[in-house]
Amino acid sequence: MSPEWRETKRGQEITLEYGKALRGYSERGGAVRVYGTNGPVGWTDSPLANGPGVILGRKGAYRGVEYSKGPFFVIDTAYYVVPKSNLDMRWLYYAIKHHDLGGIDDGSPIPSTTRAAVYPRPLAVPRLQEQRAIAGVLGALDDKIEQNRRTAAGLEKLARAIFRAWFVDFEPVHAKAAGAKSFPGMPPAVFDSLPTRLVDSELGPIPEGWRVGPLRELCDLSKEQVTPMSHADELFDHFSLPAFDASRRPVTEPGFGIKSSKFIVPPGCVLISKLNPRIPRIWLPGESVGRRQIASTEFLVLQPKAGVSRERIYCQVGETSFLEALTQTATGTSNSHQRVKPQDFMATPVIHPSVTASGAFEHQVIPMMDRIQQMSDESRKLAELRDYLLPKLLSGEVRVKAASDEEAA
Repeated sequence: MSPEWRETKRGQEITLEYGKALRGYSERGGAVRVYGTNGPVGWTDSPLANGPGVILGRKGAYRGVEYSKGPFFVIDTAYYVVPKSNLDMRWLYYAIKHHDLGGIDDGSPIPSTTRAAVYPRPLAVPRLQEQRAIAGVLGALDDKIEQNRRTAAGLEKLARAIFRAWFVDFEPVHAKAAGAKSFPGMPPAVFDSLPTRLVDSELGPIPEGWRVGPLRELCDLSKEQVTPMSHADELFDHFSLPAFDASRRPVTEPGFGIKSSKFIVPPGCVLISKLNPRIPRIWLPGESVGRRQIASTEFLVLQPKAGVSRERIYCQVGETSFLEALTQTATGTSNSHQRVKPQDFMATPVIHPSVTASGAFEHQVIPMMDRIQQMSDESRKLAELRDYLLPKLLSGEVRVKAASDEEAA
């Protein structure tokens, strides 16, 4: 620690304020983000606190740390941080992440982070200008990651909208039946090949010449497993439910830290969680970066058949009507632990459009998904750089020049 930094206790610098109960936040709209113990959980209309702010999970196995630039609401499973002195809130966010306050466990049956455990912990506080400089370096990396996330979300939304328009709502077919000579975004030759009427099927009316068949006609289930503990010193990229929920990026872990067998993730596959299909968790794994990729056995590993792209599978299994069908077949002891049986999943009926229409869809969507993957790879590298710099900057091992120092030079 730098001798210029002030040594203090966290309880002298901050208070942890309890969130409040709130109903309907996951369904309602609104401009204010709602946070719970493991991160964002919904939206509401009125904030509990003005931003910028820091949210710390209070209860549960995973207790996250979040930063909100704007006004926010915190429910009663989390704290929000109120500084007692003049602290840069984004620096404080990184200081809390660096010291893993969300990992403190009071030993109760439900893992919890308590004020009594947090307040006595030491904290080294640099001058405000240096706090801002540290937050600026780390924040720039996180801002670029967030920008990539937003762009990727927009591209994915567009890909799903094309899938829905062509293969669920049949908008081009309806347009042709109404006398249209073309459809926006669809190649003329593909549009010309479309039928002009719908016929009955088990899924309702579908375009003439298309058919309904089980999902297993499009992909296979890959079930090859590995026991990471048998490769104790090997590093694995682990696709788990907590990793999906936290960042949609796999976590790199050594074999000795992974207690159970996992599915091997083959190239070109799609992962979808069989747990609680009403909460879609669907992954397009990126290319391996020299480590074996593995997935929780809570995922189904879908390997597209020859002539079928994984982008088409990804959009198909993420379609609302498909997920609703899965929800109807799920079974379990409670609403929070509903699972779909693999055989039921693969038997779910889907629409098989013409080869021409499928090929045109893939031609449009694959470049979008490739771009999403490129941004994901970039964000992974940025996150690795941030995680490398975080302990060095927060400990004073690496110093950054504050703005006032530059102005005085």
